[in-house]
Amino acid sequence: MQSQNRFFEDLVKIMNGAAGTVAGMTREAQDGMRERAKEWVAGMDFVSRDEFEAVKQMAATAREEVETLKAQLAALTGGHAHKTPTGEVKPPPAGTTGIETPEE
Repeated sequence: MQSQNRFFEDLVKIMNGAAGTVAGMTREAQDGMRERAKEWVAGMDFVSRDEFEAVKQMAATAREEVETLKAQLAALTGGHAHKTPTGEVKPPPAGTTGIETPEE
């Protein structure tokens, strides 16, 4: 009697080949879907994290500069700058210095 059956060896080889083929198809399908998703997201005009962080830093710097300029303006006008209801400091009207002098 034969200890190994040729039929089962061939069946095992076929099954191994099929498993490898299915695994390859799965990888290709995943790669294809990933690529399609990247293309779809890229077409939506989203910004990257680096661009977002750069603009966020620029906005913070601009806010600090505005606060500094407001303080300088208030110091130059002697604290008599006009404030709007929103709290913004407006310079005195054109043609005036913003410094009150006693009338004689």
